[in-house]
Amino acid sequence: MLNKKHKSAIQGAYSQFLSGRGLKARYGQKLMVAAIARSLGSIVQGSSGERDSEKTNGEHICVVEGGTGTGKTVAYLLASIPLAQAQDKTLVISTATVALQEQIIHKDLPEVARHSGLNFEFALAKGRGRYLCLSKLDQLLSSFSASGTGLSLGLYEDEQPQVEPESVALYQKMTDSLTSGSWDGDRDNWPDTIEVDDWSRVTTDHRQCSGRRCPHVTNCSFFRARESLGKTQVIVANHDLLLADLALGGGAILPPPEETIYVLDEAHHLPDKALNHFSHHSRVGASSGWLEQMNKALGQMLGEIGDGGELDRCGEQLPAALTSAKQGMEQMWPLIEELCDFEDARGNTTRHRFEGGVIPESMSQLAEKLREDFDELESLLNKMLQTAQRMMEDGHSPVPLADLERWYPQLGSWYGRAEANLMLWANYARADADGALPQARWITLVDWGGSTDFEVCSSPILAGKTLEYSLWQRCYGAVLTSATLTALGKFDRLQMRAGTPDNASYQVVPSPFDFSRATLQVPAEAVDAGNAEQHTDAVIDALPALLKDKGGALVLFSSRRQMETVYEALPGTWRNRILMQGQQSRQLLLDSHREVVDGGGNSVLFGLASFAEGLDLPGDYCRHVVIAKLPFAVPDDPIEAALAEWIEAKGGNPFMQITVPDAALKLVQACGRLLRAEGDSGTVTLLDRRVVSRRYGQAILNSLPPFNRKIQ
Repeated sequence: MLNKKHKSAIQGAYSQFLSGRGLKARYGQKLMVAAIARSLGSIVQGSSGERDSEKTNGEHICVVEGGTGTGKTVAYLLASIPLAQAQDKTLVISTATVALQEQIIHKDLPEVARHSGLNFEFALAKGRGRYLCLSKLDQLLSSFSASGTGLSLGLYEDEQPQVEPESVALYQKMTDSLTSGSWDGDRDNWPDTIEVDDWSRVTTDHRQCSGRRCPHVTNCSFFRARESLGKTQVIVANHDLLLADLALGGGAILPPPEETIYVLDEAHHLPDKALNHFSHHSRVGASSGWLEQMNKALGQMLGEIGDGGELDRCGEQLPAALTSAKQGMEQMWPLIEELCDFEDARGNTTRHRFEGGVIPESMSQLAEKLREDFDELESLLNKMLQTAQRMMEDGHSPVPLADLERWYPQLGSWYGRAEANLMLWANYARADADGALPQARWITLVDWGGSTDFEVCSSPILAGKTLEYSLWQRCYGAVLTSATLTALGKFDRLQMRAGTPDNASYQVVPSPFDFSRATLQVPAEAVDAGNAEQHTDAVIDALPALLKDKGGALVLFSSRRQMETVYEALPGTWRNRILMQGQQSRQLLLDSHREVVDGGGNSVLFGLASFAEGLDLPGDYCRHVVIAKLPFAVPDDPIEAALAEWIEAKGGNPFMQITVPDAALKLVQACGRLLRAEGDSGTVTLLDRRVVSRRYGQAILNSLPPFNRKIQ
């Protein structure tokens, strides 16, 4: 139970914060504070400070849905910070978007620290890829100085494009800024935008980083930032960094899950991001080229860092393994051409999905050979990495430290690529265990340097089990929150996809918005969107009358083809007031939109799914949201198709269990673009008759906020 001391600390911080900011308590916010406090405050500690999993099994997870305007961030900060401090745990706040991450670190946390009376330190956590690698920068400039302009760095032309003089000038400016102390090596703190190619040459990942063995470690931006995290009580991260940490076993980048209370904001994104982290892929042609280039570079590497011992012994075995793996890749190419059909119903070249995740016997046999080859490669490269690590720590190493430093990142890169291929081909070589969730397995045709390549892919169909074992069962406590966690009024979708425990705390808290200030309409001219051509014509005919009023409007489409068709078919006078996604960057479009509305004009944004979430256009910037059709998922997504196949095989109805709940959730998100502040008002128009004519339509309508309804 939440004890009186903890309860008093939370109530005191909340009251002081509201008073300091001159705010009034919001009912939904108070409910959210109470729900989080009850859940986290009821965790039973063991003798060593760990969570007693027998006495707190599932109840340590709190799931709260709160609409826009609830004040979710303030609620979870004021409830969780005092409890994390009282239980001597680190609070890790994880978000899905950079915008929310920056808001929390630059606005919300400073305000809470200033006005609540709570005393805590906070910091932003980022992966290695956001920080400069001093070793790479030093090697890069040294190589350039020795070779002159136009230097092609690295071993592979396809991976390391030529370095132009402008880039070299940038790297020299970085060096000067580091020396003067005006820059800390954080990409996000550099005054200008750094192009991806320029940055990729001077950053690293965990495979290529030699860690504490690096001679630059005392000045390393990443390790300095990590050391500061160890002294911090509140850490702001993102879902990708959190999942990367879990993939490394937990505690590699962030504090161990057992010592952490997590707040997962924008939690509805977590399952999809987890699938991305635990999927595997490899390109057949590119990998074959990489193996050949690595074989060519091997002699140069051994000539520079050969030690007459383990490195040389492993290096001598590599050519045979590389040749065998390359032969396997070359055999895989015609086999894919023979077994896979890449034409869809329209004759487009897309992807081939293996039904039920079942791989043809001939392909699984070749996959087993490739698994053995890459297992050998991974083992040899791992031994070489470990040997290089020991030599870097040995003051009497027979190999110069500078040579080891130069080749270590390359060895790490090779090892990472071999490991990725090993995991993929092992997945294709084995059949799914009886009773286990099947894997989605598919092959996609991709463009590669002007020609085509085969990308071989596999993914779990659900992330729930992975998250259950790696996060929910291990963490001390966790809070999941978002404006859209339920679908059709239930948490079933989240539980299936994220694996949250049945006995977790689940609650929906009310939004402070007055939804009677908005109208949801399905006009008489709305037609069934199942007939694409007829529906597009109806949208073209309806938009001019719907959007005649001044101010801002947003029209959301489910396909780029329909959006562009509608845009081109509207009269020229109308196109002049439309800003369409893809014409400019998102930020420039929004800036132009706001400028027109501020000037008293009419501006209409045309957007796709990414504009249906996270777009904040309060007041006159958005008085009307038009949704062209119900946002059903694209039917050719291989993971969703495999999930539907699995549900159907179990006797379920994938359309009602997956498609409809997913569409309902996305529709709620789209409708959420209208009311962004308590005084907002306006109209949501849905131009899809299916919400009225189909039997699932009423369930979708009932899941929407309580707008005034005008259905014709």
